[in-house]
Amino acid sequence: MTHEGRAMSRGVPFMQTIGVPVAEVQADAASVRLPWRADLGNSAGALHGGALMSTLDYAMSQAARGTDTALRGVSTVDMRTSFLRAIEGDALVSARCIRRGRSLAFCEARAHDNGGAVVATASATFKLIRAHGVEPNGAAPASRQENR
Repeated sequence: MTHEGRAMSRGVPFMQTIGVPVAEVQADAASVRLPWRADLGNSAGALHGGALMSTLDYAMSQAARGTDTALRGVSTVDMRTSFLRAIEGDALVSARCIRRGRSLAFCEARAHDNGGAVVATASATFKLIRAHGVEPNGAAPASRQENR
C-alpha cells in the first residue's frame, strides 16, 4: 500500500463532519488544519474548545500510529488540554509521538492560529491496537519451538 493509501485509510468520519482533512503523517509526527466555520464556534464567536480538542486528539492519534503498518488503530486512554487563548480562524495542529512502546504511545500537540501564535497545547496516552499476530512495524511473530 502506498503512503497515500495508508493516509486515506485513516479518515475518521467525525473529522470529516467538522471539516478536518486526513492528516499528513510521518514516522512520529502528524499535522492537520481545522478550517474555521461559524457552526464550529462558541457563544463568543471563537472556535469551540470541543472542536479544537477533537482535532488535537486526532493529530496525536495519527502521530501515535506513525507509519507502523502493524497497527490497526489506536484508542485514547488519557488526554490533557490547555487552552491559552481564543482563536477566531483556522487552527493548525502539529503533533509528535514522544515514545511508542509495545502497547502504549505518548504524544503531545500544539495548535496555532494563522499568525503562528500557540492557542492550545495537549498531551495524550494512546493504546496501540495491533492486527492479530503482527508485531511492531509489520514483522511476523517469532515462531516458538515446541518442547519435545
